[in-house]
Amino acid sequence: MHILSRACRLAFVLAVFGTLTSLATGQDAKSQIRAEIDRLATSLKEKPITDPDYASLGSMASQSLQGAAAALDSGQLYVSLEQLLQAEDFLQGARFPMEKAEAVKTGLPAFETEWKKVSQILAAYAGEVRKKDWGASPTAVRALSETALGRSVPLLEGGRGFAVSTKPSDGLFYLGQAQGEAAFAKFSSTLSLHRNAAASPLRSYLPELEKLQQKTNAAFKPPRSIELHPRFIALNSALKLAGELDVQKLHAGALYQYLEATRHFGMLDAPSVETIHQSALKDSITAALKKLVDSKQDDSIAQLFLERAASQTAHADGSAPTPDEWRSAQVILDQVLPAYRAAQKPAAPLQLASSKTVDLTLVRWPYT
Repeated sequence: MHILSRACRLAFVLAVFGTLTSLATGQDAKSQIRAEIDRLATSLKEKPITDPDYASLGSMASQSLQGAAAALDSGQLYVSLEQLLQAEDFLQGARFPMEKAEAVKTGLPAFETEWKKVSQILAAYAGEVRKKDWGASPTAVRALSETALGRSVPLLEGGRGFAVSTKPSDGLFYLGQAQGEAAFAKFSSTLSLHRNAAASPLRSYLPELEKLQQKTNAAFKPPRSIELHPRFIALNSALKLAGELDVQKLHAGALYQYLEATRHFGMLDAPSVETIHQSALKDSITAALKKLVDSKQDDSIAQLFLERAASQTAHADGSAPTPDEWRSAQVILDQVLPAYRAAQKPAAPLQLASSKTVDLTLVRWPYT
């Protein structure tokens, strides 16, 4: 049972995670990101993850750091930040149990002491992030910071849940993840990035989220619900987080996660990209990126997804993209970008149950 719980945790982590840019002070930000990648890489080298239960997470953190460095070298700044966020999450999630397992052996009171320490750290980081004036920053950086901040508290509470329901040491992994997410949120809020284009309009995305949730519920039927269960978990995780961010009025993060959910939904039925069409897809991605860079509006969230598509179809190390990477890139071009453009328009009105009230249904994902 203990081994199974470790495997389930790793599956959850993998499920949740699954350019060119016009920036006035991009070089400063690039140096900041490079320094953070190097700091984490040095930390991992000097203090490797030796616990066999978490060694795979150490390897994943290392791979994410390598990916962040390669993306940065390729000018894909937003993909670099996405990879850096993953690395921070994996590394602290793996390291915290190694450091605190002995401290919580005496039971729940000892775990509660550690929980309170992490809670205070998260509150301090959150306070700094929320004080940030995002007015001059690219929306994509704000979205990544808000997403990391939004994940940190549920992970913190989840850690307590596991500690109570199983044993104290089982909650440490989630406390580490929470710290990693919050640390990234704080780091990204300090980046010296300033947009040159007009601000992107942000609003509540509840109508879009409700519509996509309904489509997701309708699609969750055997045999596809069984065959693609990890994809459905990732899809629902993105929808749930988007809704939570939207409620907190963290609308940049909500838009980012809504688009990520759109990508996951598109992957449910996305066909293979035949070899004869792959070159044309890469050309289309390049053209779409250029169009966004030339835009007079801050379209950095769309750039983030196109950077990802570009990195999926042309690996920095020269290796061949996987079939899923080709499919993801096509979905980004065909479904995510149109969803982004539609989200720039005013929200569609919610269906009124009467002239005075609006009925909203919060749907919990079945069987997870």
